[in-house]
Amino acid sequence: MTQFTITPNDAAQRLDKFLQKAAPNLPPAALYKALRTKHIKVNRKRAEGSTRLAVGDVIDCYLPDEFFAKPTWQHDFLCAPAQLHVLYEDEHILLAQKPAGLLSHAGDGEYIDNLLARVQRYLHETGEYSPENEHSFAPALVNRIDRNTQGIVIAAKTAVALRVLNEKMKTRQLRKFYLCAVHGKLHAPQWQSVISHMAKDPAKSLVRVYDSPRAGAKECITRYRSLAHTNDFTLVQAELLTGRTHQIRAQFAHLGHALVGDGKYAPRVLYQSVPYKSQCLCAWRLAFDFSGEKTELDYLHKLDVFADEPAFLSRLFPDTTLARETL
Repeated sequence: MTQFTITPNDAAQRLDKFLQKAAPNLPPAALYKALRTKHIKVNRKRAEGSTRLAVGDVIDCYLPDEFFAKPTWQHDFLCAPAQLHVLYEDEHILLAQKPAGLLSHAGDGEYIDNLLARVQRYLHETGEYSPENEHSFAPALVNRIDRNTQGIVIAAKTAVALRVLNEKMKTRQLRKFYLCAVHGKLHAPQWQSVISHMAKDPAKSLVRVYDSPRAGAKECITRYRSLAHTNDFTLVQAELLTGRTHQIRAQFAHLGHALVGDGKYAPRVLYQSVPYKSQCLCAWRLAFDFSGEKTELDYLHKLDVFADEPAFLSRLFPDTTLARETL
């Protein structure tokens, strides 16, 4: 028999979903058969797969031990570099500054070095995360940004934080502001909004922007204002009101003001005309603006976190001093 005791990081999820994560070697068919035949019990009573688990619940599994064997290999995240720039941290969350060029998650054939792996290594080394002591939870990223975009990414250190922040993200209670440098003079001293519709083009790994609705396209909304100009470029502050793939890059290119250093959406002649080839986009500010039902993370309300000023600021706008403004 194998037994699990539910911890705070395991609570509030369905029994079947918990077991799928806690016992990945247990085939779904065997799992549901065991539930039907009472070979899996919660607090010594028969339970359904839909049973919601609470802290302290005890799950007894009368099944072969082979289904619950723990892997013996070293965790991949321990091979990730130790470099991590932490902007804010408490018992529930960590805000890290992702450098340009680093993936947020494993992918594109790179599984070892990514921001999530660095966060997990950091938490392991500080004693806050031990996979051996977790049944179903691992620290996770709440948001992610493109590989070549730098700036703030949120990591949830607890299941409660992941659940709450995912909901806050959906209801736009996490305000995300970006800095970017675009080609040309974009005159927008006051905040204004652009509403477009975007559709993914998987074959070309990009999105297409349309001014009006069409099948397969999703609405995307960005607020923006210009902060500084040179003869060739404009420094823009943008707030995402939706979170579509490549939203800022594609929308500003559609407006005729492609991002400096963006080899995917900027016209080739513009991209090649500038010696600065790094993508000039930074997830610069994160503002927690919570409302509604009380949660365990309400203490974060009004927290305002800024990333370090991006390198392109001094490179393209050497005479601009950027104040950390509030709206």
